[in-house]
Amino acid sequence: MTTVLFPGTFDPIHYGHINIAKRAAELFDQVIVAVYAREQDNILFPPQERLALVEESFRDTNNISVTAYTGLTVKFAKKVGAQSIVRGLRVFSDFEYEFRMALANNRLDPDIDVIALITSEKHTFLSSTTVREIAALGGDVSSMVPKHVELALKKRFHLLGDDQDVVPLTSLRD
Repeated sequence: MTTVLFPGTFDPIHYGHINIAKRAAELFDQVIVAVYAREQDNILFPPQERLALVEESFRDTNNISVTAYTGLTVKFAKKVGAQSIVRGLRVFSDFEYEFRMALANNRLDPDIDVIALITSEKHTFLSSTTVREIAALGGDVSSMVPKHVELALKKRFHLLGDDQDVVPLTSLRD
């Protein structure tokens, strides 16, 4: 049985993430979607809420499980019996970052491979940062995230109010 790990912060999970995980689930016996759960200042949703949003996104997919983790991804992959780490690539800059991370992970544990899946064309513009910024400005993210994530974003930004400083508004408000 081949098990792969698909790690990320998923802040929030969006259709690009979901596409990569479901495609991995067609290729491998078991996909573990691992939500990085260390508290960080620039994260919109706390770990437990991100975990719940990711779990809801895959509740109908039998060979995708969801868990939280902290620490080195490659060590967690080994701990859960994953043979490989799955990553998604959207644009050229992703390749450079993921290439460096794959080499570092290989140095830490040469037995864990990294498999990169190219995102579907319709998701190439999607990133959690873009989704957060559009949602923070009151934009429509319904084509980017599942309904439960859209509602969570609206609720979160309503609670934070207009003076929120979690999401730097840099590119989409001009």
